[in-house]
Amino acid sequence: MDSIKDYILKLLRLDGIMAHLSGYVESKVELVKLEVREEVIKIISRGLALVIIFMLGLLFLVFVSFGLANYLNTYFESNATGYWIVSAIYGLPCLLLTVFYKQVNQFLENHFKRRKDT
Repeated sequence: MDSIKDYILKLLRLDGIMAHLSGYVESKVELVKLEVREEVIKIISRGLALVIIFMLGLLFLVFVSFGLANYLNTYFESNATGYWIVSAIYGLPCLLLTVFYKQVNQFLENHFKRRKDT
């Protein structure tokens, strides 16, 4: 049975076409693998860069907060007043966001939906 199949393929010169077609498909599969790998590498590198930027920004914020608290301590001639003021600067927005969570969440959803449509 295989010999008849091979004879017909050779007679119609389809054996070369089949070999080229299978090579083409294999090349396409390898190309897709490489493209997917490149996209994954781009996503991971962007994510890692954002994590590094976030961490450095957080460290900056912490040290600026300590500096501001120490400055306010010397300004008010107190050991704790500056730290209380800085904690209130962070605590009040956090408290407001917690109290108005549903409204803020709804606003952000609407905002992102409008941005997606445009």
